Amino acid sequence: MDIKVTLTQHKKEKPDYSNLPFGVYYTDHMFEWDYTEGIGWHDPRIVPFHNLEMSPCSMVLHYGQTTFEGLKAYLGKDGEIRLFRPELNMERLNTSNQRLVIPQFNVEDGVEAIKKLVEVDKDWIPTGEGTSLYIRPFIIATDVHIGVHPSKTYKFMIVLSPVGSYYKEGINPVRIYVEDEYCRAVKGGMGFTKTAGNYAASLIAQEIAEERGYTQVLWLDGVEKKYIEEVGTMNIMFVINNEVITPELNGSILPGITRRSAIELLKANGYKVTERKIAIQEVFDAYDNGTLNEIFGTGTAAVISPVGELLWEGRTIKVNNGEIGPVSHLVYDTITGIQSGKIEDKYGWVTKVD
Repeated sequence: MDIKVTLTQHKKEKPDYSNLPFGVYYTDHMFEWDYTEGIGWHDPRIVPFHNLEMSPCSMVLHYGQTTFEGLKAYLGKDGEIRLFRPELNMERLNTSNQRLVIPQFNVEDGVEAIKKLVEVDKDWIPTGEGTSLYIRPFIIATDVHIGVHPSKTYKFMIVLSPVGSYYKEGINPVRIYVEDEYCRAVKGGMGFTKTAGNYAASLIAQEIAEERGYTQVLWLDGVEKKYIEEVGTMNIMFVINNEVITPELNGSILPGITRRSAIELLKANGYKVTERKIAIQEVFDAYDNGTLNEIFGTGTAAVISPVGELLWEGRTIKVNNGEIGPVSHLVYDTITGIQSGKIEDKYGWVTKVD
């Protein structure tokens, strides 16, 4: 792919990297790529970061035809820039596109666009502990038309943001509220995709959780309100009697890349990992009989987030005395070690930016 690069003449002042919030600051450049029916994806370019000018009748604003991804770039002490399994993010973006009737793109071209943009803005990559350069690829429908049908034009963009920890707790255990009234997704819907509507549907429960002093929401299935699905920004794993159990991918759960990596890593280290339905009652029963060892979330933003407390139907349980467990530690230390270059990448997960 021949990417045209236009460099900015007005570089931004960089933020204080020792105190980085998540998703507030953006780098000097962005990637753009257009789609037109009958032509395909065309005119890939890196340009100075800028605001968009859109018609108020742009279809994305009315019908929500949009998809996105999230991944990170890491600068190691050896000076190498590493991406963690970016081809899987591009494959998943195409899966989301298929569900929302957005045209597919070439995965290798998507990875190349990410690498090129990161290379252009590499001086924005922070190096402090727990920091990284967050990468947000996204696609929006751009037809100017009020009428329910797929757009015939789209824009694929990538923006970059230097970030610190997603949760203020960092790697310390978070408190999770179990949502049993509202529904995030059901099988046959869009729960397995990364699309704006899924996150809009989660906001009311997130607001309730925060009002009660909890960091995130654990969603149950939308039919029986019985089986665990995922946390708002993470997949979830339970260590019960030294077996790692995680909800199976059923069409309403996002197939997380960190989830997949954690499963592969744990199996390689001799852990029994089971993907199956798990009821919230089973977790509380395991707590009561002393076999609930750990709970942790997996996701790009936080990598691993141990869960220290669960609130469900008025009852609170404290997991592993509110401390990080050995399984959480193993997954976090190994994945972050590979991402930063401190640990050998035995799995072939890293893509280096030249």
